[in-house]
Amino acid sequence: MNTAVIAQRESRSSILPMAIIGLLFFIFGFVTWLNGALIPFLQTICELSAFQAMLVTSAFYIAYTVMAMPMAAIIERTGYKVGMALGLALVAVGALIFIPAAYSRMFGIFLLAQFVVGSGLTILQTASNPYVVRLGSAETAAVRICVMGLLNKGAGIVAPLVFAAMVMSGISGVSDAELALLDTAAKDVKLDELAGQLVTPYIGMAVLGLVLAIAMMFAPLPDIEDEVVEGQEDAAVTLMGLKKFPQLVLGSVALFFYVGVEVIAGDAIGLLGKQAGLDTAVASVLTSYTMVFMVLGYIYGTIAIPRFISQQTALLISAVLGIVFTFAVMSGSLESTAMSAATLAHFGLPEIPNAVYFVALLGFANAMCWPAIWPLALEGLGKFTSKGAALLIMGISGGAILPPLYGHFADTGDGQAAYILAIPAYLFILFYAVKGHKMRSWK
Repeated sequence: MNTAVIAQRESRSSILPMAIIGLLFFIFGFVTWLNGALIPFLQTICELSAFQAMLVTSAFYIAYTVMAMPMAAIIERTGYKVGMALGLALVAVGALIFIPAAYSRMFGIFLLAQFVVGSGLTILQTASNPYVVRLGSAETAAVRICVMGLLNKGAGIVAPLVFAAMVMSGISGVSDAELALLDTAAKDVKLDELAGQLVTPYIGMAVLGLVLAIAMMFAPLPDIEDEVVEGQEDAAVTLMGLKKFPQLVLGSVALFFYVGVEVIAGDAIGLLGKQAGLDTAVASVLTSYTMVFMVLGYIYGTIAIPRFISQQTALLISAVLGIVFTFAVMSGSLESTAMSAATLAHFGLPEIPNAVYFVALLGFANAMCWPAIWPLALEGLGKFTSKGAALLIMGISGGAILPPLYGHFADTGDGQAAYILAIPAYLFILFYAVKGHKMRSWK
């Protein structure tokens, strides 16, 4: 009876911290999934190839590799709350850098802005994910991360739509075919007009980031100390020391592949839409389709785990669905049929080829990867948890490496066939779900 009362009190005490962290997940979900709208947009205004356009994700996600350990050190020194406030302030600084980038249309400045924003999100991710894992029991950790994922991907649905409303509103004649008909002077005027639309939204983002950074300093977030597991009392917490945890190292690799295919599904869907002949305005909102299916996947996770399936079973299902949907993307059509056009029009949806919709369905397959991998990888780490979380965050660099590879193959061949890159990624995730997460030694 007393145990039940204590558990109930602990559950109630975690509601406010979960709400605050949930707001953070919404914020960095919004900022992250703006990339899906930015990529086709920047491809147009900076006149980029598919490979160059996907460098937008590289500059963003490489920050997770470069800055993960420094940010973990900051969190150890300042605590979670101050670290999160610093992360929000960095996001605001990155948003401000978008302003000179927009006025100059210099792609290099856009990439710098992306790196700074990614650095801010690195500290937010490094702090918030282990925080959520340890706000309750290990068995229900995936459910808590699913709730965070619903907010994160819900923001992913909203972000491209807000981008379209604020940036693309009132701008016409921005398809590649229409721009090609303009002379050089007229084309530059049109592209400058497009780029200028970025200024006001990013000023707003910078102001919001600074306000939230100040608010975070006063937020009632309790500090959670890393638990010391027996035998770890005198162990040095170093990056090299983490190699003795196979479930963590392999989990970081699994996250590397997962984030790579998640970004390809969420951010490159606009490039595939443009290959299919859709204009920039329609292509810029396609990320919302992927996010809708990711939200459905998270809802499935919150209902099914642990009532009907375990965290590792959910991960296995995700890997199998990823393989199936990837083959469907590669074999699907990039031309809309009369039947599909009529059906989509009936539901008020734009006419989009079925291969593009299969890319969106990858969002459902990807949804449970992040929530399942984190608790499986951090299990049993004890005082190594903070550094382990930083190693997992470094796995996010998959979003910096795999998408440009996709862009390269899309430039040199076929953007649809280039989805073959996702198959080995899902196969490794399948291995981790079946065996990798159980490994406690390398023998």
